[in-house]
Amino acid sequence: MSEKSIARQMAEFAVGLKYEDLPQEVIDTVKRFLYDSIGCAYGSMGTHDVKSMLEIYQEMGGKAESKVIGFGDELPAVSTALINSLMIRALDFNDIYWKDDPSHPSDLIPAALSVAEKVNASMKDVIVAIVLAYEFEMRLCLFAKPGVRERKWHHATLTQFASPIVAGKILGLTVDEMVNAIGINGAHNHTIGCPTAGKLTMMKNTVDPMAVQSGVFAALLAQKGYTGTEKVFEGKEGFMDAFIGWDAKKEQPKPTDMEGRDGISSWSWDVDALVGRLGESFKIMECGMKAFPTEALTHTHISCALNAVNKNNLNYKDIKEVKVTAFAQAYDILFDPSKYRPESRETADHSLPYCLAAAIVDHKITTQSFSKEKLKDPAIFEVIDNIKGEPSLEFEKMFPAKQPSKVVVTTNDGQTFEEYLEYPKGDPREPMTMEDLENKFNSLAESVLSADRLKEVKELIFNCETVSAKEFMSGLVVK
Repeated sequence: MSEKSIARQMAEFAVGLKYEDLPQEVIDTVKRFLYDSIGCAYGSMGTHDVKSMLEIYQEMGGKAESKVIGFGDELPAVSTALINSLMIRALDFNDIYWKDDPSHPSDLIPAALSVAEKVNASMKDVIVAIVLAYEFEMRLCLFAKPGVRERKWHHATLTQFASPIVAGKILGLTVDEMVNAIGINGAHNHTIGCPTAGKLTMMKNTVDPMAVQSGVFAALLAQKGYTGTEKVFEGKEGFMDAFIGWDAKKEQPKPTDMEGRDGISSWSWDVDALVGRLGESFKIMECGMKAFPTEALTHTHISCALNAVNKNNLNYKDIKEVKVTAFAQAYDILFDPSKYRPESRETADHSLPYCLAAAIVDHKITTQSFSKEKLKDPAIFEVIDNIKGEPSLEFEKMFPAKQPSKVVVTTNDGQTFEEYLEYPKGDPREPMTMEDLENKFNSLAESVLSADRLKEVKELIFNCETVSAKEFMSGLVVK
């Protein structure tokens, strides 16, 4: 262990990072993720959860510091950070990074945008803060061995440590203030795993935005001189001590056999994964995007199923059985018995049987696959019970480096069609093209933006380093 606390090492890197330090490919990648995320926000403007959250904050009111994406309401930065993060997250269509833990780093983008409007920062400052969001959110996914998700906690537990860094960077916090901000937020945002287990609710997409919002508040507190626990990670009864596998007295790993979601394993921590070699490369280059508006582990399976039905022009009425081989973690999450009769969009987009059935019936998956009408489509429920899953230990060993899937479709006349993939479209090894991205953005935003406005917003995002955050957010308002 370094003589400096983990939080201080993170803070020093964050405070010292400058726009000029960023390679052009990193800046370009930030813009791609910003474009993808804003598209997701537009697509969620009509959802019940977003409208409900916005109405509450409209009723609360407050100082006009920053805008709500698309809607244009001006509210306190702490309020818009939550609303905008929920908008990006609500359709479960934003980015994905999955190692020992999963995460959606773009949930953190509003921590930068909302605070940047408040203090009249430039979009260059926002770009740096977004790089930090991805850097630390993704490093936190490599930190716990196994991840906090295996320990039955939600990945918002990780976001609590990254969000104050993002907001604090925009505020221009000192290293000491940044350490305090991490300590403030890291003391009270541990999120249990149930929002993504069993029957899902709107909280599935809300707990991470809540950790983002509280990070903005923590950074504002730290700016006022509020103090927080410096050794929030490694200290006595700190994060690592409380989550097992760490000796707080000696401040070193203490591997401990524990039973988690997928059985007994040795729980420990990799400090180097969190703070080692900062600045040598940037994690944002390793993050993936979603080609489908569904839980990330469904994607290779959906791609396999679509390949099978589209290549062979199969009609759902001709299919007797669909057998899916998945690695154990995916099987546990996606084939839960409650997933065979989803009653909400949140459960349906985390249900592999439903996603596959919808894909097989319609030969595609879009946001409309989870509409109220579609959730009652009898054709889907003709297919869903014919979808069977089996876990594979061989596939489990390949994860998270790969996300293997084998889908075998058997027709009523005895023919079989097999497809195998190791990673989905949108993975850094199979990236979405600019055309893919534009098609996705337009499909999400075309209901609220005209064709001319679609082009204007794209141009604004890909030239954002030339404007202020206020100008940027004003340019996103639906007119």
